[in-house]
Amino acid sequence: MPRVSSTAAAAATLVLALSACSTETDSEEGGGEITIEHALGTTTLDSPPERVATVNWANHEVPLALGVVPVGMAAADFGDDDGDGVLPWVDERLEELDADTPVLFDETDGIDFEAVADTQPDVILAAYSGLTEEDHDTLSEIAPVVAYPETPWGTTWREMIELNSEAMGMAEEGQELVAELEGEIADTAEAHPQIGDRATMFLTHVDTTDLSEVSFYTAHDTRARFFEDLGMRTPDSIAAATEDTDQFALTRTAEQADAFDDVEIIVTYGGDELVDALEGDPLLSQMPAVENGAVVNLPGDSPIGTAANPTPLSIPWVLDEYLSLLAEAADASQ
Repeated sequence: MPRVSSTAAAAATLVLALSACSTETDSEEGGGEITIEHALGTTTLDSPPERVATVNWANHEVPLALGVVPVGMAAADFGDDDGDGVLPWVDERLEELDADTPVLFDETDGIDFEAVADTQPDVILAAYSGLTEEDHDTLSEIAPVVAYPETPWGTTWREMIELNSEAMGMAEEGQELVAELEGEIADTAEAHPQIGDRATMFLTHVDTTDLSEVSFYTAHDTRARFFEDLGMRTPDSIAAATEDTDQFALTRTAEQADAFDDVEIIVTYGGDELVDALEGDPLLSQMPAVENGAVVNLPGDSPIGTAANPTPLSIPWVLDEYLSLLAEAADASQ
């Protein structure tokens, strides 16, 4: 995979500028107070935090991109090809910052509250997460917590950067990072014009041994929302299914597959056996994307498997490869 340095360079520039930057706060007197509203309440910090911990997927990438090394972060449990709990773009960023790997929280069975507490954080970042109220309340006994703005697992990469950076007293730097990534996304999408305006859905965790039901991400999910960043569009069928739910995923029976006749490209997790199963199923094989071979299959055991779920450090790392796969599917759908 290509190693892209533009965002890393921007982040390094931000690090050098930190001492000269003023803090974005809600205090007219400049006293340093930070107030963040989110779905699970309002979080107030008296001053910008020095010790930052993160839980759930990828929140640690925001402080790292801005030159701040967390005291603790969730271990990667998806796309980790070497089993060390750290994805390659995070490893690269830690090397650039000449920093050791932070404490890794094992979230296999949920948040390890004791491990989080042991890192003695001043704030816990979880803008992209699925925190329950109970999780939030327990974490709040350790340190102020920043949860998702509206829907569990529905925070866009922009919102993750904006909320987490604001909680760090680095809102301006966060906006600069967003602008940097938006420019890179636009440039890469321009190089793959065939994906423009393609109606694309994301099937999730298809069981090849039982195709009587299939699950898909709704338009609330970050993977589906990222298609629009790339110039693609949400199929009308997915938009309609999303209207009456706040869930990030839904399930339909195979008999309802004809509802997805407007889908031009399918993205999913799996291997060749998944595509073979879809093509061999008498109902699902009639979906235009399957019939045309316009299926992007992302392996869950390698870093490219995370490409569909955009995060601050992964976007530059996997973007070109991901869009190349989408372009191949777009060509097949014609």
